[in-house]
Amino acid sequence: MKVAVIGGGWAGLAAAVELTAAGVDTTVFEAGRVPGGRARSITVDGRRLDNGQHILLGAYREILEVMRRIGADPEQLFDRRPLQLVDDAGFRMALPKWPVPLNVAWGLLTAHGVGWREKMATARWMQGVKARGFRLAANTTVAEWLDGAGQTGELRRHLWEPLCLAALNIPAGRASAQVFANVLRDSLGSPRREDTDLLLPRVDLGRLLPEPASNWLAEHGATLRFTTRIDALETAPGHVTVAGERFAAAIIATAPQHAGKLLPEMTANYDYEPIATVYLQFGPRFRLPFPLFKQTGKYGQWAVDRGDGLIGCVLSGHGDWEALTDEELAATLQAELPASGPATWQRVIREKRATFSCQPGIPRPACVTSHPRVLLAGDYTWADYPATLEGAVRSGRRAARLLIANRDNSPT
Repeated sequence: MKVAVIGGGWAGLAAAVELTAAGVDTTVFEAGRVPGGRARSITVDGRRLDNGQHILLGAYREILEVMRRIGADPEQLFDRRPLQLVDDAGFRMALPKWPVPLNVAWGLLTAHGVGWREKMATARWMQGVKARGFRLAANTTVAEWLDGAGQTGELRRHLWEPLCLAALNIPAGRASAQVFANVLRDSLGSPRREDTDLLLPRVDLGRLLPEPASNWLAEHGATLRFTTRIDALETAPGHVTVAGERFAAAIIATAPQHAGKLLPEMTANYDYEPIATVYLQFGPRFRLPFPLFKQTGKYGQWAVDRGDGLIGCVLSGHGDWEALTDEELAATLQAELPASGPATWQRVIREKRATFSCQPGIPRPACVTSHPRVLLAGDYTWADYPATLEGAVRSGRRAARLLIANRDNSPT
């Protein structure tokens, strides 16, 4: 069996690893020069940086499984810590290493900057959400959900809205409540304590999964073709033709706007959200109060401490910040950090169409298509989650497993 994987991002690489491990002859076509897609490493002024910051959780089990398979040890590559949310307005919520649900309950009840009455009301609300299986009305926004639950106080401002923006890359007023509830279900609502942990990368995104996966694939006989853009594919009853070569099947693991060019039935017309990462280099001894730090200024959202004084400030979703120049944006975010001096180096990286806009009720295509030999993969196809690395990896493995199952069930 010979399979083409179109796209060398996290979804495509996960699919290729799954296929190759099962003995499938796999070829990966990637338009870029390096693997990773929209979550890759880049080189700027001689520095290796990520093209965007990503927050990973212990609940991202399939990423961890793929990493172990390809020899990328999560215990070495991540700094695993119990979830802690800290901001510059005095809010702090830290979960202990206790069994669930005691860890979340203690973290909530001991949160700084929140009154006791609000904590108890939120605890009761969370129990009710859990009892209903985290199921909500499909067309509800996060803001509407919080309004209806009476979540209008400090926890909304310091916990729920920032978490929504971090997870869905879209403000609560436009974000899908059901998708946000799914994220809460698999993290704060999970029966496994480890699922609530923060996974803080010790290395850049390229070294985390894309580069080890590419090396593993090459070592195990897969073919990787970088700088090879696929603009069309030909389908026939018994095969698929990609770049003039016949394959038994193909997995399209590109962003939805590119998938639509390859597969006409992919007519979903998504809106997209931008993400900007503002890198600021301070002295090597500078540290944030916690490696993931919430900024509460006009534009700042999250700051990630990358070590050695390098801070990555993240802005997600459409907003007034888009009108600022790179210099204005860097100056504004720098002023919001507890630094003792000016940054010695800065760089702004903007992705105008970083993620699909995770609004209520948007269509999310299935993995299968009208052609039995063409499957889809990508974060937008994993309907439970927003645009996350875990959703991408799960979607890629799902597509690969379907092809493997069809091969194994075919008559010899």
